[in-house]
Amino acid sequence: MGRMKTYPDKAEALLAALRKLPSIGPRSAERILLFLLDQDRAPAQTLAVALEEALRHVGFCERCGFFSEGPLCTICQDAMRDRSLLCVVARRQDVLRLEQSGRFKGLYHVLGQRLSPLQGIGPQELPVGPLLARLQKERPAEVILALGSDAEGHTTALYLAPLIKKQGIRTSLLAVGLPAGTGLEYADSVTLGYAFSGRQEI
Repeated sequence: MGRMKTYPDKAEALLAALRKLPSIGPRSAERILLFLLDQDRAPAQTLAVALEEALRHVGFCERCGFFSEGPLCTICQDAMRDRSLLCVVARRQDVLRLEQSGRFKGLYHVLGQRLSPLQGIGPQELPVGPLLARLQKERPAEVILALGSDAEGHTTALYLAPLIKKQGIRTSLLAVGLPAGTGLEYADSVTLGYAFSGRQEI
């Protein structure tokens, strides 16, 4: 039996949309709804404007796949980054995690997904082409695979490594120091530091 409707239709629609957000359960969604629709609606209006602007202007970097407001993101435009190092991650939030740790000063490449037979993602569906084309053009000295220490991350790394090494590029695995079976979001900055310094060539 579904939940009885309590709010007006427009509020119910907003509540349903909030519940679809990651880590937002029914109670959290309702608290956010009440905050947004309370008497002081200035915060809600500010949020609405910011969200509309972000959706209109924020896209993806044509080089690495991270968020950007133009052809290239701020990381790819930064002349101070170490362009001899390229870190391949699965998701954009992995870039944020590594940047927050302050442990990596090279460039990134967001793969977008990992091999996952259960989700129907095999080698044919893995977007390897843009990565390999970028490697041929930029020729970094080393590619660091930071795809997580779970089964999907490990399998994806083992699949990518021979393709990268075929181009004569040193390939290493970011796994040492990371908790087994987890992604980068569960590692603190110290752990990530050990993981980078202890990375092993594969």
